[in-house]
Amino acid sequence: MVLLRRRARERWRALALVTALLAPLAELTNARAGGVLVPPRWVQRSPTSSGSLRASWEALLFAQLEEGDRRWLPRAQRLPDGRTRYSYRRRQGEPPLTLPQIQELIRNPPRFTAERRAITALLERLRILGVQVDLKPAGRPSAAGEWDPARATVRIRPDVAALGSRDFARVLNHEAIHVAQSCRGGGVRRNPVPLGLSRRLTTENAALLAQPPYQRIPARARQLEEEAFAHQDDLSMGLTLLARLCRPAAT
Repeated sequence: MVLLRRRARERWRALALVTALLAPLAELTNARAGGVLVPPRWVQRSPTSSGSLRASWEALLFAQLEEGDRRWLPRAQRLPDGRTRYSYRRRQGEPPLTLPQIQELIRNPPRFTAERRAITALLERLRILGVQVDLKPAGRPSAAGEWDPARATVRIRPDVAALGSRDFARVLNHEAIHVAQSCRGGGVRRNPVPLGLSRRLTTENAALLAQPPYQRIPARARQLEEEAFAHQDDLSMGLTLLARLCRPAAT
């Protein structure tokens, strides 16, 4: 929480409550079986609900994303003495906002149109490829997402949606890159192989790879993760790679 006083000719910068961003950690696992895109049990509606289950799932997912996006917006509170208190959450690695930036975000909150379009397109493409997307905990509690090629399943922790559209899109895009790595290896159910992409990491992503889940992974697995981390912020990358390398599932 930050207290900002309005004073003439004085320049203010807002200090933010730093909230650690749930790291989009992705794990590669092996298992058996498979499926197609279906809604997870915890968001399935009753059989009397209108619309398909997949449409119901996506509607509920986007409602959660919208609520998550709102949690990142600054809040203004008028105090009895005439001062205004602004509070907001700041993602790790982002600089503090200035007072004009805070006020602009309150007046014109971001719509995250590009992120939501990317999520919709990735979900549809993965469905076509016969890849199941589950909103359920990954194999390791610390992982936000994981790609399980033996089951042709992407798992994303349900609470990732609470972080909003930007973070969910990044995690889904990260896992889509892993799916494309499997396609390069021969198909969505094959073990991933490197794509030959740049593995140049941002400071933030390099720090994520230095965390315990990645400290002792084999060199080949690290290469796969470095490719996914290096390109997860490019929301067109996962879709482009899926279209280029993966064949639709047989019907």
